[in-house]
Amino acid sequence: MSAQYSKEFKEEAIKLVLEGNRSQSKIAQELGVANTTLSGWVRKYHHRPERGIKASLSPSETDLELKRMTKELREIKEENEILKKAAAFFAKNQK
Repeated sequence: MSAQYSKEFKEEAIKLVLEGNRSQSKIAQELGVANTTLSGWVRKYHHRPERGIKASLSPSETDLELKRMTKELREIKEENEILKKAAAFFAKNQK
């Protein structure tokens, strides 16, 4: 089960990393957060620093649209595979 951290907690954790007084792994250990989790938060911030720390933790409209379209594409591919199998089944039974 994954833990849910508040945006404020994540924001403070990123600030600690950006200060550079301690290593990221040390900060993660002190906060009781997996280093990979903290690394992901920092990476999101570095990906779009112009948005600020708090906003970088929330998905942008583009990110949400990409996620929706990726899900839709996956569903369409699944439907396509089902139709291919059905077409092959019925073609075989026509002979």
